[in-house]
Formats: sequence, C-alpha cells, structure tokens
Amino acid sequence: MIKIAAVFGSPRRKGNTSTLLNHAIAGASDAGAQITKIVLRDLKMSPCLEIYGCKKAGRCVIKDDYGDIEELFQRIDGLMLASPIFFYTVSAHTKILMDRCNSLWVKKYWIDKRPFGRKNYPRKGLFISVGSTNGKRLFDGALLSVKYFMDALDMELWKPLLFRGIETEGQIADAPGSLEAAYDAGKALVQTLADGYRPDGDQPLPDDLQ
Repeated sequence: MIKIAAVFGSPRRKGNTSTLLNHAIAGASDAGAQITKIVLRDLKMSPCLEIYGCKKAGRCVIKDDYGDIEELFQRIDGLMLASPIFFYTVSAHTKILMDRCNSLWVKKYWIDKRPFGRKNYPRKGLFISVGSTNGKRLFDGALLSVKYFMDALDMELWKPLLFRGIETEGQIADAPGSLEAAYDAGKALVQTLADGYRPDGDQPLPDDLQ
C-alpha cells in the first residue's frame, strides 16, 4: 500500500490550504493510499537550535514531537505539504519543520556522504499553497525551499498546486475548479507512486500525528 504523509502547515485549522489538502487527501484515499495527517499547529516542536547533535547519528537530539515525524518521513512513499504564503515563503510552522529536517540532510550528505546533484527519486511530493496577491514571483521563494527540503527526504517535488489572490478563510471554495484540482492531484500522486512502487514490508503508519 502507498503510504503518504499529509502536512497541514497553516496557522488556521480551516484555512484555504487546509481545505485544499483535505480534498487532496480524499483523492489519495480513494486511490487506495494510506494517509497520516500531521497538523503542525497542534505539535510542540522547537525550531532547529543548530547544536549539531545530529552529526553523531543523523538524528535530531531535541526531544519533542519532531522525533515521531523524523521517523515517519523515512517510511513514507510520498508527501503532501500545504502552506499559505507569508512574505514570499511558507508559514512559520512549516519552516520550523523544514529546518528540523536538517537532521536528515546531515545524515544524507555528511554521514552517508551521498553525492550532491540531481536525482531521479522514486518518492514524490505534492506542494499546495495559496497567496493573497497576484505577484508573478509570489511562490518563487517557497518553491525553492520546498524543493530542497524534499531533496533532504530523498524526494522529488512532483507537482506544485498554487493559487493566487486568495486571502479570506473559505475563499478557495469560490475559485473555479480549485477543489477538484486538489482532489485530482492527490489521486494522481498515488498513481505516480504506484507506477514505481516496491513493497517494503514496513508496519502500517499511524492515522495521524495530531
């Protein structure tokens, strides 16, 4: 079974990105995937303190809710990450998670000494985001951050699903085709992962990390 982590990065529980991600989850579930939900606003997670404890074993030494996520991220086939845009990047909740995953970057490049460079990763990620303006470069910063964050997870940014001009809570429902696009993206992600799927024998993932 395809295993996907769905990360809710909005500070609003029922915000526009959360609505989109829920539709993507529905599409992925209907396609047969097992989904683990991670609601970042509900977790107790410190920012990275850059103490480099991860240099010893490739695991973060800060004891908080990130430990469960770090372990989970090594067992999933795919990721769905949703965050609104704040000053041309992801939310603070999302950025804290990204920075804590520096432990996985350290393991990959410093401990395991994997070579840098473009990889054809079988694991894929979907990034969902909305921004309140219509600026041409509105998502540029976030996309770069997400791309290299996913690289640390041995994962390719498979598809960004981006919506401009969305601000007030619930407004995404009025954007033509937006919810259907999120559902279809979730379903397509599972199909893409299934095309290269190899059973790994792992135990089932938890239903959520709320």
